[in-house]
Amino acid sequence: MKVSHEAPIQYMKEVRGMTDYCYCLPHLLDESKEYKKYFQQSKESGRYIIMDNSLHELGTPYNEERLWYWLNFFKPNEFIVPDFWEDKTKTLVSAKKWLNYEYPKNTTPVAVVQAKNKQEAFSCYHILKVQGYEKIAFSYGADYYYDEGLSTTPNKDNKFITKAHGRYNVVKELKEKGLINITDRVHLLGCNIPQEFSWYKDMSFIETIDTSNPVIHGLAGVKYEDYGLEEKLSHKVDKFEGESKNWGIAIHNIKKFREFIK
Repeated sequence: MKVSHEAPIQYMKEVRGMTDYCYCLPHLLDESKEYKKYFQQSKESGRYIIMDNSLHELGTPYNEERLWYWLNFFKPNEFIVPDFWEDKTKTLVSAKKWLNYEYPKNTTPVAVVQAKNKQEAFSCYHILKVQGYEKIAFSYGADYYYDEGLSTTPNKDNKFITKAHGRYNVVKELKEKGLINITDRVHLLGCNIPQEFSWYKDMSFIETIDTSNPVIHGLAGVKYEDYGLEEKLSHKVDKFEGESKNWGIAIHNIKKFREFIK
């Protein structure tokens, strides 16, 4: 698995050398000259870039005109097409629409599974493959993950651990049912707890993951334990600064995260 950690703008250069690729939030390209410069430098140096649509940060996908502008400006290696939170129908309509566009030569469009329950998730994944998507992503925070995690979680009262089990169980069942096969390409968007990623070691179809979790928690002074975390801080990376005195903890967390995905 290749990993990227989003970070507050003032820490992005420090994080770049500790990640496998760069993960771009397009709304920040319009908000910050420093952010734009960072990705220009990353592009020029040959870094692999995945561009998001900023749904998680904004609550709705970023402006389509600006998405298309930045997509053609940076020509990222992958682009996560606009999806809509827990809305399967709207997400599928959007995915079909965006697949009809002519992308830059080396850009792969990536769609996201959105659903209100496991059955919708299975259907959404299948339809996205039929539509022609070569790579598909799963978000970390869907409400239905809680229900799907109850059968395997060690702590049903902890929603973060239970939801992590839920996403894993959904992906695992998709694999067991043959809906995900060994040649599929999957991206995992974000995380509740970092130890979740140690569970996917037999799933080679998971190519990439992105999460600001180790950086955000580190800058907030929360150090990963050997087992990971039990609680998740609810801070969005584009609004969070943290304490510079805690940068050493962030580095510790990033290194510890690597241990989970080995």
